Amino acid sequence: MYKRIVLPILFRFDAEAIHHFATSALKFTLAIPGMRWLACRLYMVDDPRLRRTVFGIDFPNPVGMAAGFDKNAELVTELGCLGFGFVEIGTVTPRPQPGNPKPRLFRLKADGGLINRMGFNNKGAGPATGRLRRLNQRVIVGGNIGKNKDTPNNEALNDYRLCFEELFDTVEYFVVKVSSPNTPGLRDLQEREPLTRLLLALQQDNLAKPTRSGVPPKPILLKIAPDLTDSQLDDIVAIVAETKIAGVIATNTTISRANLKTDAQTVSDMGAGGVSGLPVRSRSTEVIRYLHQKSGGAFPIIGVGGIFTAEDALEKLRAGASLVQVYTGFIYEGPGMAKRICRGILDSGL
Repeated sequence: MYKRIVLPILFRFDAEAIHHFATSALKFTLAIPGMRWLACRLYMVDDPRLRRTVFGIDFPNPVGMAAGFDKNAELVTELGCLGFGFVEIGTVTPRPQPGNPKPRLFRLKADGGLINRMGFNNKGAGPATGRLRRLNQRVIVGGNIGKNKDTPNNEALNDYRLCFEELFDTVEYFVVKVSSPNTPGLRDLQEREPLTRLLLALQQDNLAKPTRSGVPPKPILLKIAPDLTDSQLDDIVAIVAETKIAGVIATNTTISRANLKTDAQTVSDMGAGGVSGLPVRSRSTEVIRYLHQKSGGAFPIIGVGGIFTAEDALEKLRAGASLVQVYTGFIYEGPGMAKRICRGILDSGL
């Protein structure tokens, strides 16, 4: 029903406006007495065979919501009720920022994709922390952190440290985001030298936590772009080994416009931004497989990019991912998506 009736109606309206409408409707509906229990019964798959222990965290299932959908930690409980094993909030920056001018989110319906140039629009790390502290249903939460747009790259470390300190007590793991194409100059931080400095500094703060407060360190992951070359991916493997971070998320959106079915002029009119969804599926899997093989499975990988079906998720897991995340596929496939993927994983025996 969702794909035949609901989705065509939603796709008649502006993509970002509908996102806010749909998420508000989800919150409103699940606030009605009994609806949260019903949603959990309908969409959650509770089976011990789905459980995964990755970088020291016990996940109830391997299917998570990627960063970008719940930027401000406003939907964590609701997404848990829809069957997701974990939710990654953000990208969160130290100070609130409005993001790039609208319109900034576009559908590639013929391709099963999106183009976005949101620009880290969020309400800031402080409000996100406050909301996470008030959660009354525990869901595994990752904190995806970035720098403010007006912070120069040579001062970026301070922004990441501020987010790290603010969110530390309320998230189970961190993701360092340097791979977005929508913040000018941000991807320069993916180069080996600045990225190593950034991750070493965060790890230093992380490992000092037990000494300062008795709280164990949190896993730190790095989210990378699908547009990296093999030599750059080799650098990523070396950087993970040197900095001893917990793992990698592969991949973010792509700046490539190759092989799209959508008319080229239409795509050009949409302007700059990262492409997500089915157009990035194959490349994301290639990156996962390369990192897994090159490193000899030395670190966990969360696979994300173009996952719409259980088979898409299994493709990532067989390539070497330990967990998977979705975002664009959830928009196209609807609220039963996590359940269908979990059922498919169970059926596969993986």
